[in-house]
Amino acid sequence: MKKIIFSLVMLMCIFKFSSAEEKGLARIVKLQGLETYFLTEPLRSYEVVFEVGNGIKATSMLTGGLINEGLSEKMAQFVKKATKSAKKNGKSIDALLYSGGKRVVAIKFTEEATLENKGIGRVRRIQGVEVYALSEPLRDYNIVCKKNGGFKGKSALTGGLINNSMEQDLNQFVKGIMKKAKKAKSEVDAVIYSSGKSAIGIKFKQ
Repeated sequence: MKKIIFSLVMLMCIFKFSSAEEKGLARIVKLQGLETYFLTEPLRSYEVVFEVGNGIKATSMLTGGLINEGLSEKMAQFVKKATKSAKKNGKSIDALLYSGGKRVVAIKFTEEATLENKGIGRVRRIQGVEVYALSEPLRDYNIVCKKNGGFKGKSALTGGLINNSMEQDLNQFVKGIMKKAKKAKSEVDAVIYSSGKSAIGIKFKQ
């Protein structure tokens, strides 16, 4: 009987430890075959190969700043430029890492991939909640609310010459989700952005 109780206690401890370990961890999506860590730190060690800037957005320019690309579209442009630059300069890269501003870095992993770390990263918190941009939480969750992207004042005022950074766009999503959840008297643990111009607020299952 004592052995059975001990085994049950051990299983409960392992389950709680696993759940705690998964907090803030995300599975990264690939764009054009390249892993994209968006405000997310890879679990594997890496080295920076080169940096990539974004430049002026043609869509924003043509519409006077009234229409801007979504975050996934902006990141896809970075991927395209990085892949082109790597091929041109004969360099090998494994992923792109975006930490803020209007530049990303192309990286090469220096640590062997395992089932536990391949394509996995730890996300950043914004306004107190975990933010999963172009990634999916490892934990199960329920959707609380949805927020569509709004009007970009900076871009419109400058005729499309100056646009928000991707981090600023994501901050607007988080702010909108938090406001919507508060109005509905609901709580959210995290925000997920997958594609397009909308994001969702979620609550993790216990």
